[in-house]
Amino acid sequence: MLLPFASHVSAAPWPVGGSTRFYDFKVQTTRITKLCKSKDITTINGMLPGPVVYAQEDDRMIIKVTNETPHNATIHWHGVRQRLSAWSDGPSYITQCPIQAGQSFTYEFTLVKQKGTLLWHAHVSWLRATVYGAIVIYPKNGVPYPFPYPYEEHILILGEYWYEDYLKLESDVMKTGGGPRTADAFLINGHPGPLYNCSQNDVYKIDVVPGKTYLLRIINAALNQELFFTISNHNLTIVEADAEYTKPFTTDQVMLGPGQTVNVLVTADKSIARYSMAVGPYQSAKNVPFQNKSAIAYFQYEGATLNSLPLSAKLPTFNDSLAVVSNMDSFRSLNAVDVPLEIDTNLFFTVGLNAEKCHSPTPNKSCQGPNGGVFAASMNNFSFVKPKISVLQAYYDNIHGYFTEDFPDVPLKSYDFVNGAPNNIPNDTQSVIGTRVNVLEYGSRVQLILQDTGILTTENHPIHLHGYSFYVVGYGSGNYNPQTARFNLIDPPYMNTIAVPVGGWAAIRFVADNPGVWFMHCHLEVHLTWGLGMAFIVKNGEGVLETLPHPPADMPRC
Repeated sequence: MLLPFASHVSAAPWPVGGSTRFYDFKVQTTRITKLCKSKDITTINGMLPGPVVYAQEDDRMIIKVTNETPHNATIHWHGVRQRLSAWSDGPSYITQCPIQAGQSFTYEFTLVKQKGTLLWHAHVSWLRATVYGAIVIYPKNGVPYPFPYPYEEHILILGEYWYEDYLKLESDVMKTGGGPRTADAFLINGHPGPLYNCSQNDVYKIDVVPGKTYLLRIINAALNQELFFTISNHNLTIVEADAEYTKPFTTDQVMLGPGQTVNVLVTADKSIARYSMAVGPYQSAKNVPFQNKSAIAYFQYEGATLNSLPLSAKLPTFNDSLAVVSNMDSFRSLNAVDVPLEIDTNLFFTVGLNAEKCHSPTPNKSCQGPNGGVFAASMNNFSFVKPKISVLQAYYDNIHGYFTEDFPDVPLKSYDFVNGAPNNIPNDTQSVIGTRVNVLEYGSRVQLILQDTGILTTENHPIHLHGYSFYVVGYGSGNYNPQTARFNLIDPPYMNTIAVPVGGWAAIRFVADNPGVWFMHCHLEVHLTWGLGMAFIVKNGEGVLETLPHPPADMPRC
């Protein structure tokens, strides 16, 4: 079964700037047949990927979500800064209780000074595997792109696919204490391409006119895999990342962590033929199984023989961290930006995996993690546990007992983060479990160092901060050293998800000027399940424009 998906436009459907846009999302169970097998998946409006949300900068969005499935549901508008609208951010038990079966909730927010490509996705359990779609925000009327206007625009959403039910995959991870099962396929706009079983004709295609330039809006919506993307024999000129314009730079491939987006220009300036667009894994962790067969789509020139063999695309090797860093080196904001130069709050958070001791009476079934233990993940060695009601509701209503305000500014133990466990004791791999938040004063200028750790293995971690974008002012390999770290304080990229380098660190800066509760977590879903996250509380400032409004009347209850 081929699910409907509108992926491109010839002329931008630009609405009137500052208008109100209405969308109706129905969370549904949909039967599909893929890779020779039929299964039920959770979708929005029966579509995989889901419907595209089109808007224009400063539009007011009203999106009613009705849950017609037996599962809990929420939708997160990834990268939307939710100015004074934290109640509509979407992460379950952080800003809202889930939308239960048969219930509805209306998300309302304004796209304040935002334009570009973002995504929306489920933010409860592992439903994000199939519940996702694009957000396309056009500039205001009369404001052109800062690059040549493309002949056409196309959306390419990258995903993963399993034969198994996604909630069962999550349940198995929690029950066994081990890692997730490898995906059965990668997807491009819901299509695996010809390299997988029974998928010779299940291929996405872009028909192109020779000599024309195309804008590709590329989104990684995969559940647990960072992904490379390339087009055979063609260059990609990156002009935007995470819905912010960048200084254009040209590359032959790009790597996106889950949650990241890039806009690239591609000119059909090669000989008339059918070319492969390929998606394959970037796997930086050691001894982790992964799907290594590429998803393929076609970039097909007008006039090419319809049944001709496509020219194959060459992806980087799965662990090519040099290719990843090479692209990171080139990301710059289009113009000079207003980076916070003086810092009020200095934070240092370690990120990485842990192994808990086995306490199960059936260790062979329940302790399949490292050394007969159970996998965990943490920030500053604290594994985050979601409470029974939302943190935002508990904070707003001053309800005690659901979280504590003592998430530390720095790790409690100092050690060789990249090359050893705490105190360099190899078996000291435990983390502390709890629901802890870090409190920021309104208007505080924040610098946060994100440091990868090697307690079990170093790994590239795509860290996403809700409610904010941030300036990526620096990154490097090894342990962060403030004496030698080099920062870009002129034109750093402005992002909402940063791939913390394998065995390295990244430095971000932002101003805490949006009151509410904001989740920060690894966007590899299994790492979030294991606890790799935390939450910030940003206090109210002064006056109505610096104060979190009251919750909407239809807020779901736990």
